[in-house]
Amino acid sequence: WMPHRPERNWEKFEGGRKFRVESKYEPAGDQPQAISDLVGGIKDNEIDQVLLGVTGSGKTFTMAKVIEAVQRPALILAHNKTLAAQLYGEFKAFFPDNAVEYFVSYYDYYMPEAYVPRTDTYIEKESSINEAIDRMRHSATRAILERDDVIIVASVSCIYGIGSVETYSAMTFELSQGEARDPRQVAADLVALQYKRNDQAFGRGTFRMKGDTMDVWPVHQEDRAWKISFFGDEVEAITEFDPLTGKQTRPMEKIKVYANSHYVTPRPTLNQAVESIKEELRQTLASMNQKGKLLEAQRLEQRTQFDIEMMMATGSCAGIENYSRYLTGRRAGEPPPTLFEYLPDNALVFVDESHQTIPQIGAMFRGDFNRKFTLSEFGFRLPSCLDNRPLKFDEWEKMRPQTVHVSATPGPWELNQTGGVFTEQIIRPTHLIDPPVEVRPVYKDNANQVDDCIYEVKETAKRGYRSLVTTLTKKMAEQLTEHMTEMGVKVRYMHSDIDTIERIEIIRDLRLGKFDCLIGINLLREGLDIPECAFVGILDADKEGFLRSETSLIQTIGRAARNSEARVVLYADRITGSMERAMAETARRRARQEAHNAEFGHTPTTVFSGVKDVLEGVTSKAAQGLLPKGRDPNRRGRSNTLPGMEEAGADYIGKGHNLT
Repeated sequence: WMPHRPERNWEKFEGGRKFRVESKYEPAGDQPQAISDLVGGIKDNEIDQVLLGVTGSGKTFTMAKVIEAVQRPALILAHNKTLAAQLYGEFKAFFPDNAVEYFVSYYDYYMPEAYVPRTDTYIEKESSINEAIDRMRHSATRAILERDDVIIVASVSCIYGIGSVETYSAMTFELSQGEARDPRQVAADLVALQYKRNDQAFGRGTFRMKGDTMDVWPVHQEDRAWKISFFGDEVEAITEFDPLTGKQTRPMEKIKVYANSHYVTPRPTLNQAVESIKEELRQTLASMNQKGKLLEAQRLEQRTQFDIEMMMATGSCAGIENYSRYLTGRRAGEPPPTLFEYLPDNALVFVDESHQTIPQIGAMFRGDFNRKFTLSEFGFRLPSCLDNRPLKFDEWEKMRPQTVHVSATPGPWELNQTGGVFTEQIIRPTHLIDPPVEVRPVYKDNANQVDDCIYEVKETAKRGYRSLVTTLTKKMAEQLTEHMTEMGVKVRYMHSDIDTIERIEIIRDLRLGKFDCLIGINLLREGLDIPECAFVGILDADKEGFLRSETSLIQTIGRAARNSEARVVLYADRITGSMERAMAETARRRARQEAHNAEFGHTPTTVFSGVKDVLEGVTSKAAQGLLPKGRDPNRRGRSNTLPGMEEAGADYIGKGHNLT
């Protein structure tokens, strides 16, 4: 299999501007050298590079300066929606004059179609689509086709199939002022792009007509629409206006209308696809009848015929993505078109928190395949539904352009790709050093780790700082919270049952001093910015496993790296290999940072970012739908997320969850 690279021979409608970073800060610490090394590697056509940047070293700023230096479009890949929203806000601030876009799963809630043979249970697909994110996905694909200065921040859902770039770019039409055009033909063209006429409730993806005037609300716009004035069969004027107030904002010479769906299909292609679906149905029914699967054959025929009738009548059907092989003209087994086919050949990919993101990309195909294989075996779907899937890891590897893997703890795959070579960003612009790490026994002199931890939390609170404590299980976190409360400590817990918005509120309250200690399991790691944290306690640090691996320990230790007075205590009766390696790496970084500060006379200073500003950004993101919403426990089919499932974006049959 060779990656599909569509010809990009269309004229770009908008062109774009030069990338320019807007910031009051200049690169400092290790940033100038890291930027120089990465830019040099990109210009030397290195396919993979690794940026090993410690917590608080300004890795996002480094990425922004690299993009500015090479002047190439970029895809920033994050492992969940929350981190993607944070990165989107940061890149928006760095590049106010360029197209910074956001591409994540548009589901607020998603329960996939599934069948459980053991209990003969069919679970119908149930989902809730976020309109704001759907608009931003359209804005992202349109921008990458029409502009050169594009940065797309995406979650790993970008390796799932969307409509082919050839069809999406072809299903457009332009209108120019002074052009001869029949208004009825324009309306027909809009309907072909799945726009709906609605003269009463004007909304995104609709149009309305009144006399010689047509209003169109393009699918990629949030608060702008187009007014097209006709004089007979001539386009007299095109103006942009605010749909809420009706106020005109600017005149326009020409516009380009993109389809209202990434899955829009021209009628000839649809007719051809239907014939192919009928042929596969005939072959599959013959095979099932031969094997004696009469019930499955009847079920498959009934469901598929209904889908075919819906497609012929309306151009679409529920679950039309399961027929993507025929709608996109791919052969059996070929990967579906994804966002990576929309990227130009000179694009860059930055994989943020690569130690989390890379394994997640590799794991997504298998869970999806198992679920759909069962559906096809028992007559709920045609076997071709297996081609509606995420990319396999080796397919993603062939599709991606030049890539920079960014992490404080790069994984073995990334380092293997570069032969162990990486660019290091150890010295922080704030001159802060990694915290000292101490090991204390779990039991000592009639006291245990919990008693010692409570003492440290109280002492830290007296100094006006906060504490983070990590446990191994949800139950332990809740019990420890209850015990600490009884001991007079102001404490709260946070784990995967807490939805995203509430997590942010908890962190806000911690920073504001409403409580002194936050207890967690696996969420107190990547992307948690709490400069007020001066103590991190890791309970049962010698329990070797996922939560106490070298990577997890280094990431958790890093939560204390934003405060000059911070300390970390590992509670353990023995030193495991992971502990030894994590402490050695932290000591190595600390020694280099201390030597740098001594050489240049720098004094580490804690930088306390304004909590109010952070909250305003979070509120804005929540309102726009950038962050995943909480689950409604009363809704049928929804249940608590399994431990670690939300972080890993697991595809768990029968359990409702927010996709990344």
